[in-house]
Amino acid sequence: MEYSYPLSTDWTTQEMVDVVKFFEVVEAAYEKGIKREDVMAKYRRFKEIVPSQAQEKTIFRDFERASGYVSYKVVKQAKELADGQIIRMR
Repeated sequence: MEYSYPLSTDWTTQEMVDVVKFFEVVEAAYEKGIKREDVMAKYRRFKEIVPSQAQEKTIFRDFERASGYVSYKVVKQAKELADGQIIRMR
């Protein structure tokens, strides 16, 4: 992993840690697969930190440019699946 996460200096240290944890589950969805409920738990915390849809889109776009991983697709699939199912992106 040779990229940095899109973080805001307005966030607390704990908020930054929680946003990074969300991006780590996005990475896991692409690299090995992850449980749907793990993605949703991290996404709910992410939305507490980033409630604005516009800011979410900007952060997701910045992360995609840096990593190649599409957060939106992972969250969309997580919303469509039931608990216990595994998300594996291609």
